[in-house]
Amino acid sequence: MREYTVIIEKDEDGFYVGEVVEIPGCYSQGETIEELMGNIKEAIQASLEDMNDNPTVTFVDIRKVTV
Repeated sequence: MREYTVIIEKDEDGFYVGEVVEIPGCYSQGETIEELMGNIKEAIQASLEDMNDNPTVTFVDIRKVTV
């Protein structure tokens, strides 16, 4: 098993949208965070199958920047 980082945002329609940092283009959504997390697990599994279980990006850090 491998652990993945999910960035969660809430869109203008009230849905939770998740993006997996380590897998480019891996997104999902849900009406609740619990639903999102279930959906994102399925999206990860599908993405890994497409990538032959070999992610090409390694998560390093999340930082904030002030402009």
